[in-house]
Amino acid sequence: MSTASLTVQLAERSYPIHFSDSAAALRADVAKLRAAGRSVRVISDARVLNAHPSYLAQAGFNDGEILSLPHGEQTKSVERFSESLSFLASQAANRDCALFAFGGGVIGDLAGYVAASYLRGIDFYQIPTTLLSMVDSSVGGKTGINLPEGKNLVGAFWQPKAVYIDAALLQTLPPREFAAGMAEVIKYGMLADIDLFTQLEALDGLDASSEELPGVIRRCCEIKAQVVADDEKETAATGGRALLNLGHTFAHAIENVAGYGAYLHGEAVAIGLELATQLSVHLNQIPAEDIERVRRIIKQFQLPTRMEEALQVVDLMAAMQRDKKNRSGRLRFVTMSKIGQAITSDAIECELIEQIWHSAGAK
Repeated sequence: MSTASLTVQLAERSYPIHFSDSAAALRADVAKLRAAGRSVRVISDARVLNAHPSYLAQAGFNDGEILSLPHGEQTKSVERFSESLSFLASQAANRDCALFAFGGGVIGDLAGYVAASYLRGIDFYQIPTTLLSMVDSSVGGKTGINLPEGKNLVGAFWQPKAVYIDAALLQTLPPREFAAGMAEVIKYGMLADIDLFTQLEALDGLDASSEELPGVIRRCCEIKAQVVADDEKETAATGGRALLNLGHTFAHAIENVAGYGAYLHGEAVAIGLELATQLSVHLNQIPAEDIERVRRIIKQFQLPTRMEEALQVVDLMAAMQRDKKNRSGRLRFVTMSKIGQAITSDAIECELIEQIWHSAGAK
């Protein structure tokens, strides 16, 4: 496999992540599907389609094959899931249909779950358009939607057939969304790669035109591909794929209680990374000075370390109790034995978590 791509190793379900050749690879794959007599469909959102009006046409898609949904976290809903299924059914799409997601994490998660569910499973391809989806959500096959009770409570493991990462798509990404993606990049350094973390510390910011960006995106994908290959369905008793959720137990609670969309996912993750660092210190796993080190890098990339408005601790704790990672009714968190090495910590006392929430501005 060329350096232009990376393979997620899952035996017969292995698939490539295309980087520098992604637009050409996408065109070739769409043409190949059509030549085989297969139909193709796309789920996207209005903002992405407006920002990149000719991208799908150049890749070989027709307007009638594209479903445009509203932009934002609220689109990861039962209602939009139903609408997407009806889009396929109304066009009599059959099992040889290939579904492409063209958008950020919301569209990728939703379209993947649609693909996993329609006719008990059709082929699925990811064309991520945000930094967050490029480095994280487009790889690994976790798909799903939110419920009012919690984030990602409904979904399926459904691996894509290929991922096409075209960093040129980031040129139109709003600065706030680019910053949100950096939270996941920082997360990878914190959980698995101290060299990546120190590289980020040394940068004077990062944007869509930074020469370091393609290498940073690829490194995050390499880390995720290895973790997914080792523990695809998050069944390891300790460690494993759960480590990718560093900061996310806090983050999902913030998103749920504040209302989906009040914070971008990456903004909530940034706060979660700060709180996971505090928890690691409280558990005597890392030195106290690491809190300031993590706080500094989060702020360096224009991300929050505290909540904008005081949410109720009782509500945040209730949201945490619904988290998928919990075992036997006990809270389970991803923490760090050092920056660059994450671990799972079980049976954490609720009083300690409440204390940490207060430090982030909860009441």
